Amino acid sequence: QVQLVESGGGLVQAGGSLRLSCAASASIFSINTMGWYRQAPGKERGLVATITSGGTTNYGDSVQGRFTISRDNAKKTVYLQMNSLKPEDTAVYYCNADEIKTYGSTYYRNVWGQGTQVTVSS
Repeated sequence: QVQLVESGGGLVQAGGSLRLSCAASASIFSINTMGWYRQAPGKERGLVATITSGGTTNYGDSVQGRFTISRDNAKKTVYLQMNSLKPEDTAVYYCNADEIKTYGSTYYRNVWGQGTQVTVSS
């Protein structure tokens, strides 16, 4: 069973920074795409950023230029550096991993973390 463990959320003032981390547990051989999504109260879950194993990134329009996604393939960990935070960035942030292969030859699609709260005060 693959699990994603997130950390780094919290409360920050507008203009501040936070760094989220998400580590995949279990004996994993590879993960194709890892990413972050967020869901604010009353809104649908939406894309923040994704990154492939080769380093190709994709960002949501609202975070472009402020957030940076990166990953450590050896540690099966993805990071999200969030700078110049705004109150509208307040949401639960979810880690996602897609196309996971384990050493036991099990294949997983679209695994989600439990979510971490990010609150930006004005």
